[in-house]
Amino acid sequence: CDPTSEDRCEYAPRKPDPPEKQLCAACYLFGCTGWGRKFRLQVLSTPELVAIDNIEVIKDGQAIGIQPIPLRPISEEEWCLLQLTLRLIDEYGAMGGKTIFKPSDELGRGDQFHHRDLGSVEIEFAQEWSCAKSLDELRNFVQKGWRKGKHKIDEHDCFWASLTNFWCVKGRYLARQNVQQSSFNLVLGRKQDKSEKERQGRRIIRWSDLLENRDDAVSQWLAGRQQESKKVFSFKNPARTFGFINSGVVSFEEIKERLKKAWPDFNAQAEFLTGEQVLKALFSPEGGKQ
Repeated sequence: CDPTSEDRCEYAPRKPDPPEKQLCAACYLFGCTGWGRKFRLQVLSTPELVAIDNIEVIKDGQAIGIQPIPLRPISEEEWCLLQLTLRLIDEYGAMGGKTIFKPSDELGRGDQFHHRDLGSVEIEFAQEWSCAKSLDELRNFVQKGWRKGKHKIDEHDCFWASLTNFWCVKGRYLARQNVQQSSFNLVLGRKQDKSEKERQGRRIIRWSDLLENRDDAVSQWLAGRQQESKKVFSFKNPARTFGFINSGVVSFEEIKERLKKAWPDFNAQAEFLTGEQVLKALFSPEGGKQ
């Protein structure tokens, strides 16, 4: 379901239908109004924290043991889907709210808080946590019998956070190069000039806060705005760039063209992965399905 819509899942125990008919597969596992999640994550070791710009974060490179504890019976398909979600984060995405930060190649700026790769994680699974289900078996599980929620779809507010709309390029990143140049802003469609334009009280408005073409619907959607996330994310170590499309506004081909401007030697056919290709890669022998 679309958890931001009025049509999101909600469990009513007095209804004759069982939970499996009232909820989508995701809410059935992770919980929703009236229905608690089916597992909790137990941290097995206390993480060491360090202060960066007076904000405490987990120390870089630290290993943390985490164990999922079932609270209700969980099917083998659900365990596989949970593992698959974590592997997707590990190999193609990131975790947490600080994915909004972006790298910088400018001398002296790489260690600043808002240029760090916060959210980049490497996940190692215990050998006994294996998944014997195929991709087709998991597709059948999530497509049969569950509630189908309606998604809000309009020019700027569709349910875009989906693997159907996901793309990723591994081994490359977008960053600020200097005050006048930013490959990240080039892809978003923002002005690259980071210098100050004007001040409004405590708020500093920079040229890079503005779009190159304010009427460009693609740039408007990709760049986001206050309290609305951008749709492109990038990490320097390990290098990866990923994001989403919106079928009503921007296509995979448009994203490829923008990435080509940022990386002149970019080979989209070989390097650009869609969500469907990512799923197949995770289940390939090279992907190491466990």
